[in-house]
Amino acid sequence: MKILKFLFFIAVLASIYYLITLEWKKRNTPLPTELHPIVAENRDILIQRAASKGINIVITDDFRSAEEQDRLYAQGRSKEGTIVTHVEGGESYHNYGLAIDFALKLDDGTVVWDLERDGNQNGKSDWMEVVQIAKERGFEWGGDWSGFKDYPHLEMDFGLSIRELQYGERPPKTKE
Repeated sequence: MKILKFLFFIAVLASIYYLITLEWKKRNTPLPTELHPIVAENRDILIQRAASKGINIVITDDFRSAEEQDRLYAQGRSKEGTIVTHVEGGESYHNYGLAIDFALKLDDGTVVWDLERDGNQNGKSDWMEVVQIAKERGFEWGGDWSGFKDYPHLEMDFGLSIRELQYGERPPKTKE
């Protein structure tokens, strides 16, 4: 019985230490302020590869601060407009520099979110051609999500959940 009490005591101490360490890391790990370098590199390659197929894209959003995220979250709720996001500040991969949004750019400069358009006339949706290139570069596509579909959204989570990012975990800055 004494051994069980001792083991329980050790488990409680280990749990407390773990929680304190997590909280310390959370408070002492700075939040990103720009797009992650690997994501930025792959964004640029995506733009180039799409262009080589005759598809011009524009990145409509990338790194987004928690404050910007909160403003977007308010849209369609406490502010006018349509709902464009389902997460508040600190809950989006954009807030950690790990996500981008894209759209198609027409020759006249118009930006469209047309999933069916075949501007390069090859019998395939330009949008899906861009998605395929993005997936080849390691991006996950919001159009594959089972719940809310976010068709312009591409992210690289590096195996990290939002919770892990909130608690100070960060992906490596360079490819290993």
